Amino acid sequence: MLADRTIAITGGTGSFGHAVAKRLLQSDIKEIRIFSRDEKKQDDMRKHFGDRRLKFFIGDVRDSLSLKEVFYDADYVFHAAALKQVPSCEIFPMEAVKTNIIGTENVLNAAIENKVKKVICLSTDKATYPINAMGISKAMMEKLAVAKSRHASSKNMVIGCTRFGNVMASRGSVIPLFIEQIKAGRAITVTHPDMTRFMMSLEDAVDLVLFAFTHAQTGDILINKSPACTVGDLATAIKDLLKASNDIVVTGVRHGEKWHEKLLTNEESMIAEELDRFYRIPADHRDLSYSNDYVSGDRRPYLDSEYSSSSARRLQISEIKNKLLALDCIQEAIGQRGEEVSLNT
Repeated sequence: MLADRTIAITGGTGSFGHAVAKRLLQSDIKEIRIFSRDEKKQDDMRKHFGDRRLKFFIGDVRDSLSLKEVFYDADYVFHAAALKQVPSCEIFPMEAVKTNIIGTENVLNAAIENKVKKVICLSTDKATYPINAMGISKAMMEKLAVAKSRHASSKNMVIGCTRFGNVMASRGSVIPLFIEQIKAGRAITVTHPDMTRFMMSLEDAVDLVLFAFTHAQTGDILINKSPACTVGDLATAIKDLLKASNDIVVTGVRHGEKWHEKLLTNEESMIAEELDRFYRIPADHRDLSYSNDYVSGDRRPYLDSEYSSSSARRLQISEIKNKLLALDCIQEAIGQRGEEVSLNT
């Protein structure tokens, strides 16, 4: 599917953009277009990869005009641009609306106008039963994608979404914060040790997006099955790996934070299809004439269960350590302390 093809990645200088670009450059893809607002990150990325198949475009998903050039003659789009920090979106909710909702509409309209074959939008567990501005804006992003998919199918175009939990060590996440606090000799700040979060690597996120890219039907939402851990166990695992003596301090819940995250609602489970490593939520492509569907009824099997970080498989501290040891930032921090720690420690 990638031979001699062009793919555009919005928000392409972020953690996901780096990881998926690395994977795609191993194929015979023709061109990868990185679209973002930050020229410094683009310059760093250009120097890091040194591959002429990477092309860089300055712009913002809030500006529909800036999307037209990057999508011109593109085959596929990965839409990763977003405001992702829960407290920031909570304090500036209209900024979340402008980027996550209006920006997504701009992306989808530009993709349709340029006859892009497939668009995969990246969503988050916070869109499931959303209680904060970030989650609400991402839930609306999903609704936009599904709504646009109703019309895209007639144009032989696929619009799909992926929904995943916390990506370990991604930009702005808690793992780099804990490492920084340990290095500085400060207390490790934990909102509450009993909070649970899904745990997945950047490679898991890339796997999910590429699975959706290959298998999604238009309007699908694909979800990765992920294990979970408590925030307290995560802090303890990092502290143990770095042989740190820093205190762990409970600071309390921040603006808009959930106690547990969810990837699949009870309502979605009634139509979801369980795959090997994923769940697939097919789009409801009925129109407003519901009476036309009453005769046939609905006899589809259903899972009858939400998928929550409180009920997902709980990682033990030893398992958390093994996951952490695969991260460059952890290995670097261990190296700086003059220690050698291997997997399965």
